[in-house]
Amino acid sequence: MARVKGAMMTRKRRNKTLKMAKGYWGAKSKHFKMANEQVMKSLTYAYKGRRLKKRDFRQLWITRISAACKINGMNYSTFMHGLKMANVQINRKMLAEMAINDTVAFTALCELAKKA
Repeated sequence: MARVKGAMMTRKRRNKTLKMAKGYWGAKSKHFKMANEQVMKSLTYAYKGRRLKKRDFRQLWITRISAACKINGMNYSTFMHGLKMANVQINRKMLAEMAINDTVAFTALCELAKKA
């Protein structure tokens, strides 16, 4: 019985890593050991970045809503509290979109929040 070595699968695995490392600077795209380290680090950054993106966008939406609220003479926290009291359930993404593109509707929401 012939002895089976893992050459083919090893080469496949290494080529997959080197393909992911394409475009990296210097030896990080050529040498498997350095490429593997960088790819593992990059995948970690990508995982972390996908979580940070959610945080960053929420922060952006709140900033936009806050700026639009100040134009209408109230601050963010009283606006959100007023909406909650008036049973208006619109998420921050849509509120930020309204603040930019539909100022008339946002002003109406501010009036509603003031009454509540």
